[in-house]
Amino acid sequence: MEKKEFDVIIVGSGPNGLAAGIRLQQAGVSVLLLEAKDTIGGGMRTQELTLPGFYHDVCSAVHPMAMGSPFFSTLPLADYGLSFIQPPLAAAHPFDDGTAAFLARSLDETAAALGNDEQAYRRLIQPVADHWGLVAEDSLGPFAIPRHPLIMAKFGWNALRSAAAVSKRFTTTAAKGLWAGMCAHAIQPLTNIASAAIGMILTAVGHQHGWPVPKGGSQAIGHALAQYFVALGGKIQTGVHVSALSQLPSHHAVLFDLTPKQLLTIAGDRFTAGYRQQLTRYRYGPGVFKIDWALSGPVPFTAEACRRAGTVHLGGTFEEIALSEQRAYDGRLNESPYVLFTQQSLFDERAPVGKHTAWAYCHVPNGSNVDMTAIIEKQVERFAPGFRDLILAKHTMNTQQMEAYNPNYVGGDINGGILDIRQLYTRPALRLNPYRTSAKGIYICSSATPPGGGVHGMCGYHAANTVLKDMF
Repeated sequence: MEKKEFDVIIVGSGPNGLAAGIRLQQAGVSVLLLEAKDTIGGGMRTQELTLPGFYHDVCSAVHPMAMGSPFFSTLPLADYGLSFIQPPLAAAHPFDDGTAAFLARSLDETAAALGNDEQAYRRLIQPVADHWGLVAEDSLGPFAIPRHPLIMAKFGWNALRSAAAVSKRFTTTAAKGLWAGMCAHAIQPLTNIASAAIGMILTAVGHQHGWPVPKGGSQAIGHALAQYFVALGGKIQTGVHVSALSQLPSHHAVLFDLTPKQLLTIAGDRFTAGYRQQLTRYRYGPGVFKIDWALSGPVPFTAEACRRAGTVHLGGTFEEIALSEQRAYDGRLNESPYVLFTQQSLFDERAPVGKHTAWAYCHVPNGSNVDMTAIIEKQVERFAPGFRDLILAKHTMNTQQMEAYNPNYVGGDINGGILDIRQLYTRPALRLNPYRTSAKGIYICSSATPPGGGVHGMCGYHAANTVLKDMF
């Protein structure tokens, strides 16, 4: 091959950009990674957003998929300072009567607490949890003939159904609510086909790997990946905003850890009309409104289980959460939204002694600029009376501010495009290999490719393997 300054250039240093870089460097391919901001990490960043000494995860916060990733789990990231902390409970789901369902590392403990739904929960989740490694190999990537067909058939039978349909397995408010909170991570209506998949995956991973928080904040994951990448010989340049291919040093291939909107701006003139049209039609989903709080003490949740959980799903019953997700998808606001709430400082030093931090977001219409602060705080207060009295300072980000912070969050969509049945395996376009574009040497490795959003690096891993197959 003709000599170039670099074999491959990667634009964007999120988990997928870093994963792609590591995979390529492992294969002896020289890689330059470019990042527009002054620090690497994409959604994996930790900052003092409120008051000095209070450290908040700017985007991602709790990382079940980082430990459950088939690729990240093979990397020596502990040698580069990464360690995870496991809260006593992965997640909790409170109700208005002061009780809470919960996701424990133990499947037996979780199921037993669901009373009459103990066996229904076991039948749904245990086959996936017991074989998570095999399910992950077949599900966290592009569409392909499964290597473990019998196991995948058991998973797919329910995963390809709607969360609402699967909820009919349960009879108790507790089990139905817990299930709704898990499935609502998909950021789409719970009546959508395949909306059950994310609930099954996150629940099964919780039993296998927990829902851990990285010690010191999400930035620790980015730092460990970057240090390992550099140790393999990779190069990183920060503060480089790429707006045209002509800016790049000479190379054989370029991978973009970007979604179709940005890719079209940078390289759209290189694509065929058909591929360009498919990228133009790519659909983004609901956005998020996020709040970080500096608190004078721990959150006073009424339910004891919530005080032991790293993540708390606030929203009440299945019906309430289903309505919340449908309204966000339909472009309407909701006065009692599903709120994803985390409290890392209970388990990791993120604040001055005696003080705490909290992190939360709710789903809102894509591009919404409505301030949801009072509505979210009302929802927290509903399950933790006295919460408002603890607030020392707060920092908010609406959908437009989320996109300004990270252009991949188009309209506040943190999944890089809606992950419904129409875009489950056809993201960002209908192609035999979703990581190839129509232009030779240009690839996409972001969460806009299978398997979608989450800190697992599998989009980047599969994209890198495509590059190795095509060019090296």
